[in-house]
Amino acid sequence: MVQIGKYNTLRVVKSLDFGVYLDGGEKGEILLPARYVPENCHVGDEITVFIYFDSEDRIIATSERPYAQVGEFAWLRVKSTNRFGAFLDWGLMKDLLVPFREQKVDMQQDSFYIVYIYFDHESGRIAASAKLNKFLNNLPISYEFNQEVDLLVVQETEIGYKVIINNAHWGMIYHNEIYCQVEKGDRIKGYIKYIREDEKIDVALQPAGYEKIDTLSSAILRYLRENDGYLPLSDKSSSEQIADYFSCSKKNFKKAIGLLYKQRTIQILENGIRLIV
Repeated sequence: MVQIGKYNTLRVVKSLDFGVYLDGGEKGEILLPARYVPENCHVGDEITVFIYFDSEDRIIATSERPYAQVGEFAWLRVKSTNRFGAFLDWGLMKDLLVPFREQKVDMQQDSFYIVYIYFDHESGRIAASAKLNKFLNNLPISYEFNQEVDLLVVQETEIGYKVIINNAHWGMIYHNEIYCQVEKGDRIKGYIKYIREDEKIDVALQPAGYEKIDTLSSAILRYLRENDGYLPLSDKSSSEQIADYFSCSKKNFKKAIGLLYKQRTIQILENGIRLIV
């Protein structure tokens, strides 16, 4: 069954000068305009396309990739506004509407907002909403400690950054555990740190325990190999200097180089580290 607002793999059933038609099942044949048809495409081939509505609200296919699809959150720019709402640039020819009823504040042209993309069954159209809470924390929490997850940075607070975890739940990264630049709209990897009794979720930007140290040790080795075997850091370097290089705490850096030293991989100098060949 064709899913509107998502990627679909469909079979080519007809080829014409202006494009090819794809088998849309109960949706009928769906046009993929000629400018999006891949080279050497023939009837019977299966191709992956994004399905949405054109400017006349007809179902159409494209090989263009939107910044997000239905069921996902995204950080998008307002291209224009009118009496119907705000229109967002989401990477396709037709802009994405945020109706006034789905805006938390009046959206302004050229400003960016975090929105959720959904299929509006009432209007039969794809739309977006800035009222995030109604689309989050609706699924049971089934994460495990140290599980890798996808994060979208939403808002900075006094204690850290609110993030969206796997397009499903709110989470929090604390300021004192961030060793790299983080900004609203960033998509980054994170790790489940703690699930509270009230089901609020703490996340970290690095895995816990030995896995984190092994990852950091690998990064240090990679730097050494790419920079003539020398790193101008040591266990006496400041936390700020270490964070600039590896986005980690000084404590974890010392553990990582300690591991490499025990493996006889590096030599720790007064003001730096030398790779032992």
